[in-house]
Amino acid sequence: MKSSDVYRSSSAEVTLDAHDPIRDVLALARPQTVAPVPLHATAPWGARFSPFPHIKLGVIVEGECWLCVDGLEPILLSTGDFYLLGNPPPYGLGSSIEAARARDSYGPLRKETPASRSEITQGSVTYACSVDFEFQGSDASTLFSSLPPAMLVKANDTDGRLLWNIATLLVHEIETPKAGRSLVLEHLAQILLVHMLRSHAGSSHEPLGWLASVVDDGIGAALRAMHAEPRRRWTLEELAKLAMMSRSAFAANFKNRVGRPPLDYLIEWRMQLARAALRTEDSLTAIAGAIGYQSESAFSTAFRRVVGMSPREFRVSLHAQPRGRR
Repeated sequence: MKSSDVYRSSSAEVTLDAHDPIRDVLALARPQTVAPVPLHATAPWGARFSPFPHIKLGVIVEGECWLCVDGLEPILLSTGDFYLLGNPPPYGLGSSIEAARARDSYGPLRKETPASRSEITQGSVTYACSVDFEFQGSDASTLFSSLPPAMLVKANDTDGRLLWNIATLLVHEIETPKAGRSLVLEHLAQILLVHMLRSHAGSSHEPLGWLASVVDDGIGAALRAMHAEPRRRWTLEELAKLAMMSRSAFAANFKNRVGRPPLDYLIEWRMQLARAALRTEDSLTAIAGAIGYQSESAFSTAFRRVVGMSPREFRVSLHAQPRGRR
């Protein structure tokens, strides 16, 4: 498959950019943006949220509040701070740690209205905005496995100032409904998500993981090459040369950072491409050739080993799902 290959289906069009693995993964995972939810509250207040098996991104537009994710230390958020929660357990926001951890909503909280202390001054106003990203496809594991439970970008960070400019446009769209509003909100939310992922990838506090490896000069070069030419019969020696490492050093470093050996990653990436292709009407022979297999039989064997069912069974299962879940 070439970098310009496009898979089209009745519900989605997936374009793969060979030089950008983050785009590749997001395109296959097909995130759906849920309309941004503004929250206005006056202290004391608190709100609890159920586990969310996707991604939630939020920004404090005005004031401050506590973010309490079960199992993590409380985080004090101030104006201009951004947070991203990947597959979060129960969590809460509130004017105090106690309120954010309360089982039920607490205090004068108003949602969707117009317009190291442990407790924020009574009467203080907080304006926050959050966006949910729901992943309809089954190929978001690469992304989720590289995200921490909670990620924070502070207002005074370089990335924070850039994110704030985008969030300002988002808030403007929320508060002044105009034609095309839903489209603008969706695109701005997607841009915020990508910039948050970029920030995490470049963070010195999170040196391991797939996202950080993508931008690495060594391991990243090998990752980008596999995404650029997934059908090529890559050898460990070729990939190590691209990473400018010895074969043994490359194999060890890749597994340590990405979580699996290089050629295992290549096979799993091919199977993600195959799952996307199976949503189309392409023949199994064509799909096999597009991702580097010389026969339908070899492709089917590899697919069953990774996915747990044959390509034909997987295609049948897609037709049994509601259209929005395919």
